[in-house]
Amino acid sequence: MDVAVIGALIPILGIAIGAIIPIAAFIWLYFESKDKNKTILEISKNIDDPSKVEDLINLLDERKKEPIDYRRTGVVTLFVGIGLFLFGVFFLGSLLKGVGALVAAIGVGQVIAGYLYPNTSGEINKAVEDFETD
Repeated sequence: MDVAVIGALIPILGIAIGAIIPIAAFIWLYFESKDKNKTILEISKNIDDPSKVEDLINLLDERKKEPIDYRRTGVVTLFVGIGLFLFGVFFLGSLLKGVGALVAAIGVGQVIAGYLYPNTSGEINKAVEDFETD
């Protein structure tokens, strides 16, 4: 192959990869959920009690049912921002310092939101009890 042909293929392959990766991810997720749905269907055919079928669906459901802990994600985001800021201070300059400061500010906002909005049932119950006693 000629060097010019290889040089022309690199941008084309780069664009193609940008389209191939999301398509492959969607196909993979489709087949993964398809198998799970077939499994639920086969098991539910042999179960007579509807409450057991509902329990099975809840068991296989992978979604997170607990609320987001803004304090935890805020601390992680805060330290990522501090790391980016320090990376900008020592290596890449003012642009990365600005990005790091922005990310750190978002992290601080998340931590504050975590304390303003209770997220666990225990915290919500405590807040309700405190409100009712006032």
